[in-house]
Amino acid sequence: MSSIFDYSMTTANGESLELSSFRGRVILIVNTASQCGFTPQYTEMEEIYQTYKDQGLIVLAFPCNQFGQQEPLTSESLVEYCKINHGVTFPISQRVDVNGRDATPIFRHLKTEKRGLLGSRIKWNFTKFLVDRSGQVTHRFSPQTTPKKVSVFIEEALLMSSAPP
Repeated sequence: MSSIFDYSMTTANGESLELSSFRGRVILIVNTASQCGFTPQYTEMEEIYQTYKDQGLIVLAFPCNQFGQQEPLTSESLVEYCKINHGVTFPISQRVDVNGRDATPIFRHLKTEKRGLLGSRIKWNFTKFLVDRSGQVTHRFSPQTTPKKVSVFIEEALLMSSAPP
């Protein structure tokens, strides 16, 4: 069985980031958009990240323009927007597809591991996946589930095993 650590992402600045570098950490992966009704969740995502990063949490944002074309910004503009408007310091990927034949491999894996209301499809922006320290997808949350509501599951995952290496 594969784990999330078998994948990499391309950051907004064009660098490759191996997810294996997060081995031993809890990962919250979110498909995002800057012009969505759920966009204020970026602020909560940063708050959760700041609260739990020293205990082993990493948050990864994957901007997607597949839902109502709500992510029109370039990678550079998006990073600036997220930093200025939401204080974001966690990694942001280049814009990706999360559904369809061009879906990024990370999201193909996530959707296979945790199916949602629409089966293997992502419903909308700000669908969230929680990955445990061993790289296994443990939870999938709808866009309506705020990061603060996810925090109880993050706390549980952080307690399940020892601190990060």
